[in-house]
Amino acid sequence: MVEVSYAVQTQVSRADGERLWPVYDEVFGDQPDAGAWLEQTWDRHARRDSFRLGLASIGGRPVAFGWGYLGERGQWWTDRISETLAQPAVDAWVGAHFEIVSLGVVPAVRRHGVGRRLLRRIQDAAPSDRLLLQTTDDEDDPARRLYESEGWGVLGPGASDGTVVMGWRRADAPERRGSRTRG
Repeated sequence: MVEVSYAVQTQVSRADGERLWPVYDEVFGDQPDAGAWLEQTWDRHARRDSFRLGLASIGGRPVAFGWGYLGERGQWWTDRISETLAQPAVDAWVGAHFEIVSLGVVPAVRRHGVGRRLLRRIQDAAPSDRLLLQTTDDEDDPARRLYESEGWGVLGPGASDGTVVMGWRRADAPERRGSRTRG
């Protein structure tokens, strides 16, 4: 595989979202068009406190991305998981947590460690020691297996059917093998 470069941006613009759209669409294909995605997702998330965008690129073209921000009460997802998780988990994890909203890798570069390296960079750049995300409850799903192999644990049910909330604490992180490997 060719060399992959990684970066985490703390300042983004609408132009960054426009550049990212084709990659997002290739990975998820869940939005009607770029305009709707930019307005309903990108613009709203990019304005959040401590927003971080992780990118993996080959030859300057994005092939994987992930983003998140500080989660607080009053935000839709934070409020939903506060209702679904057991109270001890809410007390220990929710509020001023970094929530990874999206992580995606284009099919052509999957299974080469790109998602793992990008996840690690986002974790390292997160401004909180507590990170949360929502993923499938299917234990055989590759994304779920990736998170578990990186020390993420299931905290309880997610905000929608067929999902779980997973948490990761910097202090509890396992030693990373191969974290210095390149692209």
